[in-house]
Amino acid sequence: MNILRKILFPFAILYGFITSIRNSLFDNGILKSTSFDLPVIAVGNLSVGGTGKTPQIEYLIRLLVDKYKVATLSRGYKRKSEGFVLADENSNAEILGDEPFQFYQKFPNVMVAVDANRTNGIQQLLSQEAKPEIILLDDAYQHRKVKAGFYILLTSYGDLYADDFMLPTGNLRESRSGAERASIVVVTKCPKILSEEEQSEIRLKLKLSCSQQIFFTFIDYDEVIYGQNEKMEVAKIRSQSKLLLAGIAKPKPFFDYLKNENDECLTFPDHHHFSDADLNSIQEKAKGRKIITTEKDYVRLKDSKLVSQLYYLPIKSSFINHQQNFDATILEYVKKT
Repeated sequence: MNILRKILFPFAILYGFITSIRNSLFDNGILKSTSFDLPVIAVGNLSVGGTGKTPQIEYLIRLLVDKYKVATLSRGYKRKSEGFVLADENSNAEILGDEPFQFYQKFPNVMVAVDANRTNGIQQLLSQEAKPEIILLDDAYQHRKVKAGFYILLTSYGDLYADDFMLPTGNLRESRSGAERASIVVVTKCPKILSEEEQSEIRLKLKLSCSQQIFFTFIDYDEVIYGQNEKMEVAKIRSQSKLLLAGIAKPKPFFDYLKNENDECLTFPDHHHFSDADLNSIQEKAKGRKIITTEKDYVRLKDSKLVSQLYYLPIKSSFINHQQNFDATILEYVKKT
């Protein structure tokens, strides 16, 4: 924790007090939460960014899409549109935001919508002729105006919410007690091998109730990178000199998976909109080499001047153990609702 964050500790106490009052008003029905007569699953975190919400949403889509009509609803962070937008063939990353556009491109049978007002967004989805049977709320853990039927709380293995502090001293959006709303807690970005003993220690550290289930996942990288008209095995590309490019919250694991000593790593802010100056700078640094980026960055760059040398590496969320229990819990909730 840097010195400035320590100095701002009194503001963290104030921010925590304000968010606690807000949660109490919702918990006691003084502020209104709207419920809906269909399964609504909210995925989010207590901290700001970087816990792996996108691969978790994609996991849920794959689990549910063959059985139900699924819709995702996101805020559409840093999009250039306003209000409710339902993705169609004219959509792009600027209209939807990078992550919703990624959902739209990967899952053609899923309705993808964005709206900062999640209540209005759900109402708009339900007003469609082919309305969804399940709605997945992306990054909506703090959006208390909607009362989801099921909450999935994510926390990173290397940055557990139990070890964090309120903003601006730490990265928590609300106090640790907010975890009590979670139906399931998923510890993301774990090492692939994590002993049952350490898993039990983490559960105790997070102080979960007996009714709350906990699961452990890791980021599973694809063995292939993909370009506009070509794909290559990661094992072959690792030895080549290349430019690695990422505009995500925590890019180090992505870089570590691909880089060699001759590579250059270029980092931009999360959800960065690439300007012409950025593109020129990237092209100059690449010096004709392949540019490997994340899937989220690729959807913003695929129509740019870089496309001929641009590739992306897909990722997915994989369970260390007890995947069948997770699936069964989700499917049981959906069936009951």
